[in-house]
Amino acid sequence: MVSSKTIDIAPSILSADFARLGEEIEAVERGGATILHVDVMDGHFVPNITIGLPVVKSIARSTRLPIDAHLMISEPDRYADKFVAAGAAMVSVHFEADKHLHRTLMSIKAAGAQPGVAVNPATPVESLEEALHFVDYVLVMSVDPGFGGQQFIPTSLQKVRRLRRMIDDRGLNVRIEIDGGIDRNNIAQVVAAGVQIVVAGSAVFHEPSAETAVRELREATVEWV
Repeated sequence: MVSSKTIDIAPSILSADFARLGEEIEAVERGGATILHVDVMDGHFVPNITIGLPVVKSIARSTRLPIDAHLMISEPDRYADKFVAAGAAMVSVHFEADKHLHRTLMSIKAAGAQPGVAVNPATPVESLEEALHFVDYVLVMSVDPGFGGQQFIPTSLQKVRRLRRMIDDRGLNVRIEIDGGIDRNNIAQVVAAGVQIVVAGSAVFHEPSAETAVRELREATVEWV
């Protein structure tokens, strides 16, 4: 049985109050968050623009949490290793955005970070069969990428289960991350399906206390692990 302590809670700062970002990060640290998720969007691959290298570099100087940079950008091969240099410990790039995925993943690893591959809701996990051998984690998008506060897509559970079987059947040490619409009502289900890294934005930063919200998310996983 997997211990609840091996489930990473990764608050997404996309939903944080950027005027109080330092305080928000401190709150989730106190609540027991183990990863800080940073969504990087370019207004091209996804219809939104968020933050880039300077903000990641600033955050890295002020938090003890490992930074998970999720690159929702076109041509991620041009920037992936730069996010490692800025302080990211994990960098994921989208299967749909990278024509030379293996090369990009190897550049992330060579730069000293964990490489990950992300897939959109309509992309079958079977497309990742070869890529699984070169990643430390797979990020399953359970909403269409680009905006926070969306509703969880229920078929994501089946997708996670298929991916878990693919990984286990190959004897690989690859973790599954999920991002999109996760809250106290469904976190137990995604963990039971095989998720080990849970990204939550609105369910953390749109609550009265981000610290308490993180604790409650972790508590909600206990019965399933």
